[in-house]
Amino acid sequence: MEIRPLSSHTGAEVLGIDFAGAVAPEDRDSMRRAFVERSVLVVRNQALTPAQLLETVGLFGTVFPQHNTRFALSECPQIHYISNEDRFPDGRRYIPGEGWHTDHSNATRPPKATVLHAVNLPDEGGDTQFANLAAAYTALPSAVRDRIALLLGIHVYQSSHSTRKLMALNEADQERVPNAVLHPLVRTHPESGVPSIYINPIRIEGILGLDHKEALPLLDDLLDHATAERFQYRHRWQPGDLVMWDNRCLLHKANGDYDMNQRRYLYRVMLQGDVPR
Repeated sequence: MEIRPLSSHTGAEVLGIDFAGAVAPEDRDSMRRAFVERSVLVVRNQALTPAQLLETVGLFGTVFPQHNTRFALSECPQIHYISNEDRFPDGRRYIPGEGWHTDHSNATRPPKATVLHAVNLPDEGGDTQFANLAAAYTALPSAVRDRIALLLGIHVYQSSHSTRKLMALNEADQERVPNAVLHPLVRTHPESGVPSIYINPIRIEGILGLDHKEALPLLDDLLDHATAERFQYRHRWQPGDLVMWDNRCLLHKANGDYDMNQRRYLYRVMLQGDVPR
């Protein structure tokens, strides 16, 4: 097995391993370390069934139950799918993952990681962009770091301020998904100890104790700073890619810049995380 960096600050490529077979403990440990250090792990040339994917992610943690069960695979409900073939009730095409966000931050214990496995890809386009929020935090002026140090964001399923709209939850999902949770705007990574900005444009409704006139411009400024190109890694998908990223210190977004007559279909599974602190 070989692990190689994909950019100066984010991403590592794993070659020479087949998750359909047995994984040596030392290889598993190397991948776990690389994941914490590099935040995005790209494992090439995999061809996994949903059951095999479920077994694979067990090397890295415990499965997190995703919020919208309409996307669950019937044969393996813990695995969901990402597809460009779904539509909103009004007929508009639903492009999952559009816009900068981190997954399921409206949970009390948001998922530490998301894993996608490419099944069908368009001929070109459909990249996933990642923004390193730890690097972005380090680059903040000290006055801004002091300003946000103790602030708490209010996370909900769908922020009323978000231009991106999510697919609605069914009644059963609504009952188990929290209405609102508080998470710090500065989060310390539980494994590396590194602080990062922790925001989510599609989930944050506001900041506790601040009027929207103050909170929303602050959140916009943090987002503009955090998603600057110097903090980004852009993943160009290859057939068979398995990509795992760290929701605790990254934002990500999917790009809908491809031929929609071509199918883009991936398996998705998440891993249990900690209470942000």
